[in-house]
This record gives sequence, structure tokens and C-alpha cells, in this order.
Amino acid sequence: MKMLCDLHTHSTASDGQYTPSELVGLARRAGIEVLALTDHDTLDGLGEAIQAGNALGLQIIHGVELSAKEYNTFHILGYAFRRDAPELQELCRHMRQRREERNPRLLAFLHRHGIDLSLEEVLALSGGAVLGRPHFAQAMVCRGYVKNSREAFDRYLDTEEYHQEVERDKPSVRECIKAIHASGGKAVLAHPYQIGLEDNALEELVGKLAAGCGLDGIECFYPRHTPEQVAFYLSLVEKYQLHATGGSDFHGEAIKPDISLTSWHIDVGWLSG
Repeated sequence: MKMLCDLHTHSTASDGQYTPSELVGLARRAGIEVLALTDHDTLDGLGEAIQAGNALGLQIIHGVELSAKEYNTFHILGYAFRRDAPELQELCRHMRQRREERNPRLLAFLHRHGIDLSLEEVLALSGGAVLGRPHFAQAMVCRGYVKNSREAFDRYLDTEEYHQEVERDKPSVRECIKAIHASGGKAVLAHPYQIGLEDNALEELVGKLAAGCGLDGIECFYPRHTPEQVAFYLSLVEKYQLHATGGSDFHGEAIKPDISLTSWHIDVGWLSG
């Protein structure tokens, strides 16, 4: 049975604008029936989201978004895992440590480019969550170095120079998928267009992930996917016997002003099977 779903969202537990309970309230008012909270490298917001979902009658799916090292923007979404699973918790703990180790390098990188930020002011914007690049982008906007977060990423935080000099060590995609599966969850390739591969190379990657790592699905529906891309990703789902998911990647209008909570009719029965 298909339901109105947004399976890719972020809260203040990582780099989102709204608390998990606020996010659930927004989703409920938007008419969403199933919501997955997929914060970066942390499960900390899930308890609050589930409690809010129970109170409002909104189904919440356990989720997480993990970064893999093979490409600059290579993310794996984990769904429907056990929250107490030590394998996934341990991987998230290591990834949080690597983010913390990255922060001094990131600040030094920005300083070399004439941007003088302190860790304290970035932490103040994060509300105590795991620091991500959007928090640094927000600080740059607040100080007037850039007009918006998109400019911060385009000029500084998503350049080849940044990825070579600053970006943290990440686990392999095999490690990400293994931890999700060991936790009883399903692994989905997030926003495949962001990897930047041509169709033939992307299909080769999907084939390897499906056969060699047990990839379960592809995020086919996404605000920045063109109709042609959606059709291609759906063809890969059919060819490799995967599942199609969709999500907005909502962070909040203050962080991603052009991205709103969005819902697609998606079959989520396989996530509980």
C-alpha cells in the first residue's frame, strides 16, 4: 500500500533548523503520513520524533544518513533499523569524532580565505548538535561573509580545494551498508545525481552495490531530480530488483530556503518486512 511519505529530513540533532518534535508537527500539518528522520551520522533525535509522531498520529521510520568516502557527495540512507543496535551506534560515534577532529581544519581553511570565525559562535548556532558544514555556512551568513548558505558552499565549503584539504576521513560504502544491515535496517542510495557520475558509470556503481553490498533501494524522488533522472533511477530499481524511495532533504527554510517538506506516494511496506 502506498502512502504519502517524506523519507529524507533533518532536525537539530544534526544540521536542521527544527527540533525533531517541531519537524514532526510541520510534517503532520503538511499532510504527510509517513516521515523518516535521517539526521547526519546520529540517531539522537529519533526518540523525540517517535514520541511526537505517536502523539500526532504520524508514522515515524527510524532513519540516518551516512557519508561514504568513495565520492565527495556519496550518502547512504539507513531505514527501519533497531535503535539499540551497537554496530550502527558505534559507526555514528566514530563519525561524530571525525567531524569534531575536522572542525579546526575547517576553521583554519576559512581563515586562509579571509573568513574569521570562532568555534564558539558556530557551536552557538548548532544548539549543541553535531557540527556540519551548514552550521559553518550559517555563521558565515550571520557575519556577512556570504549572502546565503548556497554561496558559502559554492565558494568555500564544497570546492575541490575544500575536499582535498579539509574533509574528514569517512567509512567506505561497504562499512555503511554493513552497519545498517547488522542493525536490522535497509540501505538506500541517497540523491544519486549528487555523486556526479554519468548514467553508465552510475549504473555500474548501483550494480556493484546491489550485488556486492546488498543495497536495498534508490532515492528516486527528490526535489532536484529532473523527470529524466527520475525515469532513469526507476529503471535501475527495476533492473536490479531494488526499492524506490523519495525524500525532500528538508533542513528548514533558514538553511535550505528552496527546499520544503514534500510527499510522494511510496510503498513502505518492505521497510517493515
